[in-house]
Amino acid sequence: MPDPVTEHPLRPYDAVLVQSFGGPEGPDEVLPFLRRVTAGRGVPDERLVEVGAHYERVGGVSPLPALNRRLVADLTAELTARECPLPVALGNRNSTPFVPEALDDLEAGGARRVLVVPTSAWRSYSSCRQYREGLAEAVEGREGLVVDKVRPFGEHPGFAATLARHTLDAARGAVEQVGADGVALLYVTHSIPDAMDETSGPGDGDGRAYSADQAELASAITAEVDAVLGTDLPAGLAFCSRSGSPRTPWLEPDVNDRLRELADEGLRHVVVVPIGFVSDHMEVTHDLDVEAAETAAEVGLGMTRVPTPGADGDFVRGLVDLMLERAAQARGEEPVRAVWRDLDSHPSVCPVGCCPNLREALPASCGSD
Repeated sequence: MPDPVTEHPLRPYDAVLVQSFGGPEGPDEVLPFLRRVTAGRGVPDERLVEVGAHYERVGGVSPLPALNRRLVADLTAELTARECPLPVALGNRNSTPFVPEALDDLEAGGARRVLVVPTSAWRSYSSCRQYREGLAEAVEGREGLVVDKVRPFGEHPGFAATLARHTLDAARGAVEQVGADGVALLYVTHSIPDAMDETSGPGDGDGRAYSADQAELASAITAEVDAVLGTDLPAGLAFCSRSGSPRTPWLEPDVNDRLRELADEGLRHVVVVPIGFVSDHMEVTHDLDVEAAETAAEVGLGMTRVPTPGADGDFVRGLVDLMLERAAQARGEEPVRAVWRDLDSHPSVCPVGCCPNLREALPASCGSD
């Protein structure tokens, strides 16, 4: 392992942890996986069996684990190309390899300061603080091990510009096919409880950072598409994968409801942009590629689904740029923070009260509280 002080641009870090959601890789893993995902929420097995049927359609295998292994390999190669030949491990919240297992392996190799790269770009309890809580639990009792993380990166060019490029390509094809007056852009992210969105962001902030950040990026991408194509495409943010009690308000509109509305408004083709996802979760491959596609066909809409950024080389290079930025901060430097189209950027160390756990106050790493 390189000397963490002198031998590479990512110093003082001596290892990288890609922290992800996880997913089953066989039919026998589906129900245990869903139980871990919903632990403490009182979701009955009957409901989990219904959700598990989505996995049955693809052989009980989520696409995410394989995509994450590819991401780890691509990051390792990119770091090596930049003279940062550090070990990169994958640790999941809900499936093997779990975060503690990944840290065990890194510590066994001599790691003492680990830089964490979450596979979630946005600010909310479920997309940020819950990962930080998992880190705090995994690090407890490991004397001498320090973990930091990169900042939320929805506005970073590696993510935002990559998504914009893919959206432009899809929109150009749709406009050529049916004409600009028949095309809409529909940005889709995972729905969360309204109360979670309301408290997302710093404790002294305005809240709703989760939905507001994504709406801001959606507006910027739409402006880019319109400027290049000379169009004025209707666009908006919709949500997928709602779960939990029907009595609990969640973010709306649902993507399927919005598709029906767009058809009623006379649109003929919709470009669906999975703005909330780094890679192809089941929420993309089932909720969008299956359910939303079926809805679009039912109401006579053509539909193009934009790729997620995770397998794109610019995205991988952008993550390494974020790591180098965080390493410079750890060394006491003030690096330039790359953002796309003057969007707001956010701190690497989460502020006090950021994205609180509304069920139970738990310790969280990489934050000010």
